[in-house]
Amino acid sequence: MKGVVLAAGKGERLRPLTDDRPKVMLKVANKSIIEYVLENIYPFVDEFIVVVRYHKEKLMQYLGDEYGGKPITYVEQIQGEGTAKAIYSAIKYTENEEFLAVNGDIYFEREGIKILLQAFRKHNADAALLVKEFKDLSHFGMVEIEKEFVKAIKEKPGDISGYANLGIYFFKPEVFEFIEKTSESERGEYEITDTINLMITENRKVTYAVYDGYWNDIGRPWNLLELNEYLLKNHLKHNIKGIVEEGATIIPPVEIGEGAVVRSGAYIIGPVKIGKNSKIGPNCFIRPYTSIGNKCHIGNAVEIKNSIIMDHSNAPHLNYVGDSIIGENTNLGAGTITANLRHDNKNIKVEIKGKLEDSGRRKLGAIIGHNVKTGINVTIYPGRKIGSNSFVGPGLIVDKNIPPNVLVVAKQERGIITR
Repeated sequence: MKGVVLAAGKGERLRPLTDDRPKVMLKVANKSIIEYVLENIYPFVDEFIVVVRYHKEKLMQYLGDEYGGKPITYVEQIQGEGTAKAIYSAIKYTENEEFLAVNGDIYFEREGIKILLQAFRKHNADAALLVKEFKDLSHFGMVEIEKEFVKAIKEKPGDISGYANLGIYFFKPEVFEFIEKTSESERGEYEITDTINLMITENRKVTYAVYDGYWNDIGRPWNLLELNEYLLKNHLKHNIKGIVEEGATIIPPVEIGEGAVVRSGAYIIGPVKIGKNSKIGPNCFIRPYTSIGNKCHIGNAVEIKNSIIMDHSNAPHLNYVGDSIIGENTNLGAGTITANLRHDNKNIKVEIKGKLEDSGRRKLGAIIGHNVKTGINVTIYPGRKIGSNSFVGPGLIVDKNIPPNVLVVAKQERGIITR
């Protein structure tokens, strides 16, 4: 069986982290989202078909031609938006056999694929989809079930409880005939859920499996922090491959990669993951649920808590980074501070595609893109974004989002008085 992984999306809700790369390449706990997907479908397929479009060259170069010894074939998404078009792009490689189709921007456990395949086989179904029960389906497609089969799928029915579609499917090749009949939705996309509804109206057997494990639809920046916390809490093993100097304190579980150095005075409380060839300390405090990428530098008098710091980035001195995401190759100037809590203790709101969205979190710091530089004594308000390739000048208070590719400086009025 072949596994079709949908990885063509732009990830606009995750900007600035997706300014220059597909969202499936973003790293959580030092591994890209798409690698978790490939890892969890690995036992069930003998070939990966990855559907690409946005910054496709970067993803293709990153993954290469195989994963774990199994080949990867890349296909570019055909013209048109939506999951149905994405799956149809793989018709040349899957039209004569059953196949697995998975959204590339979700996290799930391997058990979900196992129980879905069992249901697909048991009922000799034409399609099968994985579902999970939620109390609020405002952001999900609701799956109506009748005994062992799906009755209908309704998009975002509102604040009601029920089963949500998780974006994981098994199909027989006849699905392509129904995709060809699928009309454009109100959102201007061709939805695979509309295709499945067509199959149901023509009496095709569509079954389901109920999944009780962890699942995350990584659509917004705070979803990355949620997944990071889950992975470090549930999957991290204490493993020190780097050098830990005398006088450093390590409270397990902490993973330290090869070539990394933890200098004297560093105090690390797990779960924490530190990548290869990173330099930690001296005299810094790294608190739980923090992942630090490869070749990073966390220096003197720096405190980091519940954050993601991607490869080649530095918080070298006198910094506080809390509940924040820092992209690759970013440097925080001395005294750069991220605020992560409002004075009124209300939830932090973040601008997503021009509208403020409630993150559902009381604590949320900065979302900083790639190749960003901040000057000394920069203060960043909770939930603010700094676009990739931007420079923030010294002493600036970042109270509004900063777009990519700009230089922002504070104007200072000076008064000179004779003594």
